[in-house]
Amino acid sequence: CLLSGSWRSDTGCRMVVSILRKDGSFSGSYLPGPATSDLEILTSPLEGSQQDTGMVPQPIFSFTVHWQFRETTQTTVFLGQCYVGTKGEETLHALWLLREAAESPDEDWKATR
Repeated sequence: CLLSGSWRSDTGCRMVVSILRKDGSFSGSYLPGPATSDLEILTSPLEGSQQDTGMVPQPIFSFTVHWQFRETTQTTVFLGQCYVGTKGEETLHALWLLREAAESPDEDWKATR
């Protein structure tokens, strides 16, 4: 299971892994889908890594997206695993956390979703 290429989420977002290095690190871009209500989101860079596919056929991966907005700062981290089905189809399952910049420690409670 290799992450290189293009992946689409259930909501229409797209992750494009353009560089997959020998050490398992990768980079690319994340594009918001049509379900995104905020039209100000631009294509955003991502950086990540995955387990050595020579050691495990269904590797764990993680990546970070630094969102490119016009007026705010947000970062999302994804952690998941790539599964290979019985017919060879590859599927990613991931959890994510989104962090916004907080104005003060008092506002910290609402900065992570």
